[in-house]
Amino acid sequence: MSDDDPVALRFDILCGRRPGLTRDLPPGKEDLQWVVNTATLIYDDTDAVLVDTFTTVDQNQELVDWVEGYGRNLKYIYITHGHGDHFFGVKQLKEAFPAARAIATAAAAKQAAYEGSPEYLDIFWGKAFPGQIPTPPVAPEALDGDRFEMNGHTFQVIETGYTDTHDTSALWVPELRLVVAGDVAYNGIHQYMAETTTESREEWARATDILAALDPRYVVAGHKIPSNSDDPKILAETKQYLTDFNRLDATTGTAGELYEAMLQLYPDRANPGSLWGGAKKAKS
Repeated sequence: MSDDDPVALRFDILCGRRPGLTRDLPPGKEDLQWVVNTATLIYDDTDAVLVDTFTTVDQNQELVDWVEGYGRNLKYIYITHGHGDHFFGVKQLKEAFPAARAIATAAAAKQAAYEGSPEYLDIFWGKAFPGQIPTPPVAPEALDGDRFEMNGHTFQVIETGYTDTHDTSALWVPELRLVVAGDVAYNGIHQYMAETTTESREEWARATDILAALDPRYVVAGHKIPSNSDDPKILAETKQYLTDFNRLDATTGTAGELYEAMLQLYPDRANPGSLWGGAKKAKS
């Protein structure tokens, strides 16, 4: 269908830049110590689905304004997994679009409720972004089933297991051959490894194969350099990064050695803090 067909689906991406979470890394990459989240709007002539939100109040207000600018009725906010930087905007989106349903898999909804709890905010997100997190956070509700529809358009949930955290998912839009990958895929940014193990990184690599088997035309990473294209090759690149990390983890002795060895392979990726956090976890 052409872009001017009123029932055709289209999509757009908003990128939100913020400081990375790991900030004690060795000197030398100060200009890259930031990360970008993506939010993807999929829409027809009347309605829309938003996939993932941002971290801070200011970022999420920008997201609200962006969605409002499309003039569509926001029907769903799909959250790919329970990390706070992907769902904290639900509160502001729901205030702006009261009829929108915020949904996730049952496991991701449970994790989001935990990450939005006062206890977890105190020890993690609130420390990293004091006074900047929308409170109280609103977690998504559990989706009944593995798909939902908007005006006859099908959106299929692909559960991807353990990637950069447990119980992650991606959203497959077959009409567009679009995968909104959440954190299964990264695009020009160091992958968040602080919650991973050798075995879970292997599971993550298998998840990239699951998405590649769909033969997508576009793959939107949960974290990407804004100017990078949404080429499906990022799935293979994400898998290669995991393979390289496991290989170098097995041949290095310290977190510093692993970090430097990975930087030799990936010197220009943003957010080296994620690599440093992963290296420390691997060698702990």
